[in-house]
Amino acid sequence: MTDAVVVGSGPNGLAAAVTLALDGVSVTVYEGADAIGGGTRTSERILPGLLHDDCSAAHPMGAASPFFRSLDLAAHGLEWCRPEVDLAHPLDDAAPGVLTGSVADTAAVLGRDGAAWRRSFGPLADRLDDLTADVLRPIAHLPEHPITLARFGAGALAPATWTARRWRTPQARALFAGVAAHAYQPLTRPTTSAVGLLMIAAGHRYGWPVARGGSRAIADALASLLRAHGGRIETGRWVRSLGELPRAEITMLDVSPTGALELAGNRLPRRVARAYRRYRYGPAAFRLDLAVDGGIPWRDDACRRAGTVHLGGTIAEVAATERDLQRGRMPQRPFVLIGQQYLADPSRSAGSVHPVWAYAHVPHGFTGNATEPILRQIERFAPGVRDRIVGSSTRSAVEMPVYNPNYVGGDIASGANDPLQLLARPRLALDPYATGIPGVYLCSASTPPGGGVHGMGGHHAARSALRHLGR
Repeated sequence: MTDAVVVGSGPNGLAAAVTLALDGVSVTVYEGADAIGGGTRTSERILPGLLHDDCSAAHPMGAASPFFRSLDLAAHGLEWCRPEVDLAHPLDDAAPGVLTGSVADTAAVLGRDGAAWRRSFGPLADRLDDLTADVLRPIAHLPEHPITLARFGAGALAPATWTARRWRTPQARALFAGVAAHAYQPLTRPTTSAVGLLMIAAGHRYGWPVARGGSRAIADALASLLRAHGGRIETGRWVRSLGELPRAEITMLDVSPTGALELAGNRLPRRVARAYRRYRYGPAAFRLDLAVDGGIPWRDDACRRAGTVHLGGTIAEVAATERDLQRGRMPQRPFVLIGQQYLADPSRSAGSVHPVWAYAHVPHGFTGNATEPILRQIERFAPGVRDRIVGSSTRSAVEMPVYNPNYVGGDIASGANDPLQLLARPRLALDPYATGIPGVYLCSASTPPGGGVHGMGGHHAARSALRHLGR
């Protein structure tokens, strides 16, 4: 029987392991931490019974993932839960932008921009499954749905600030800008529309759901499926070099290019090592978890009902903060993401005390404390919130790699999403997963199609490994 080892149990490592196991490969996963999941772990960080997602929170791309949808993860305990409002983006002097339900429902809320919103997202949402089959894979491939991909590509290549000109209201423009900001790039750069278009279309098709019981349920479901097919997982075992691993026909590395350099040492071909050393990381995240009695007292009702809230003000303000990050500046008013997962999954709360998940975009390697800027942004749209906070916990940008070594410099996207690196992630090659060492493959979020909890990088890397074995 073919055997394989997987280093790292993030969603991509587990996806690679499951892909191999389903093909009859004997798989062992090694995880350095005491708990599996990488960015999909959940813990009681502040109060007993109060569940906080350690990194990933809402999962539009997880629900839309072709690989996840091909598996019966529900049979292994994964349940997606949707809030009443998927996403809200409040403004200082106007009603918030709101993403809720179908394209038609959101268009109705956006008023005079409703027709333009339907034209932009109706076709994308209708053909989302065809689109993700092509978008969530390496760029160099023969498209399965070339017309759908071409239509998406025509808009995706544009800067987000250009695409936002389709709409006239501050609500529609801010709503789009907040989602596009998930790319961690200046919104004036080409290709920054791609994330906004794809994630909003996914939201209209599948929502911005959370996993019941915490994001750890995603990893637990994948692990359960793996074990059902004979796979094994060992936690608490840090792998420092490839030489520590047992001999196997396939070795999958759910690590960053930096991590691959450390594991492989001089075994990497010189051209590959050079490319991995040149690999660039993007801006960072500063995490703030809050225990809030009665929840955040948002000024706008839509925010009180929203599972995710983007705090960044107008599109001009969001664009300015993302531009500052690329220049290494900490914005006075950073772009802040808020998760209120308990609205869809009440099991996360402890009585009237609710877990609030928050992070701010900060410069790469930021050593400061962004707690106060985050709280000011929340209080800007929810006066009196500080009076309700009964506990808090932080994880700074420089602490992020301690939690997950793949988050180099605090970059939770595991690599800069600029146009050049999108074409050559993690390096320019016909097979971006191959490391140049026979049988060894990179399968982390640093590989195509990039960051997010969808497992597609791990799945495609495993398929590459199987092809090399002639399976």
